[in-house]
Amino acid sequence: MAKRIESMHRQDIGVAWAFVVGLWLAIIFVASATWSLAPNGAARTMLLIGGAMILLLNTAAILAMLRHYREDRDFMYGLDIKFLDIARAQKRQ
Repeated sequence: MAKRIESMHRQDIGVAWAFVVGLWLAIIFVASATWSLAPNGAARTMLLIGGAMILLLNTAAILAMLRHYREDRDFMYGLDIKFLDIARAQKRQ
């Protein structure tokens, strides 16, 4: 059971970090693609501040989620594994 929990937890950590990297790449791409569309320096500054806030808050939220997963890992993944095993057993019948 502990190996299965660790495996599921590692997979969720990988997916969460993939979302963080994807978000950063998307925001950087959008900023570079729309940079010339901003009418002046003040608008560009506002766009940079808005993008930075999105990156900061979303990254912090995902880090907090990962911390929560680590704290309650055995309980949360234990329930998932229990219900997955039940579903597999019912499927075989």
